[in-house]
Amino acid sequence: MSSSTSTSSSSAAVPIVTIDGPSGSGKGSLCQMLARELDWHLLDSGALYRIVGLAAEKQSVSFSDEAALAKLAANLNVEFRAGQSGEPSSVLLDAEDVSVAVRSETTGTLASKVAVYNGVRDALKDLQRGFAKAPGLIADGRDMGTVIFPAAPLKIYLTASAEERANRRHKQLINKGESVNLAALLEDIKERDDRDMNRAVAPLKPADDAILLDSTGVSIEDVFQQVFDRLKRQLF
Repeated sequence: MSSSTSTSSSSAAVPIVTIDGPSGSGKGSLCQMLARELDWHLLDSGALYRIVGLAAEKQSVSFSDEAALAKLAANLNVEFRAGQSGEPSSVLLDAEDVSVAVRSETTGTLASKVAVYNGVRDALKDLQRGFAKAPGLIADGRDMGTVIFPAAPLKIYLTASAEERANRRHKQLINKGESVNLAALLEDIKERDDRDMNRAVAPLKPADDAILLDSTGVSIEDVFQQVFDRLKRQLF
């Protein structure tokens, strides 16, 4: 689906499931499984700053022009499509598949350049709310239930121990043929958690009415079944 700005009132009747939590908790895989099963729209909020950075580069928008970057963010034509089992979601920008480019190290650097602007942050709030369209939305992020969709009828906060998340990331990188140090990965995850949970703007935390799930030692299939069963009871 293509995003467009919408008010919270216009999206109130659309069923929304928010999945928040730290990196490596399994929320990305869970969101894709839910979106595929329900044939609902998908929002990968963590990719949006990367997409803004990539779009700015493609359109030769200056990274020092906050107003132009905010306008660009507000009018992004972006779509997320759930990948097959074990595969990342696809990202379409102006109908072009930019999945590989969005996940590159270069685009990560561009993302950091645009994320510093309050104007871009505000524009992306409206953009994200515009993803709430029938038949429903699965929203993946860190502040979906607390900031972007506080009225969502079902909010999940998915976590796992830092050690579990480091082990998962270690296996992923090893499978890609990369040489990585498990202890260094664990330290990076702990530092990121500390930054995310203690930042001044939209800190990582569960919404007051979120359901807390710990995926430590639990398969993603079992987590999916727990959430899907609750979703059916609560929304259907």
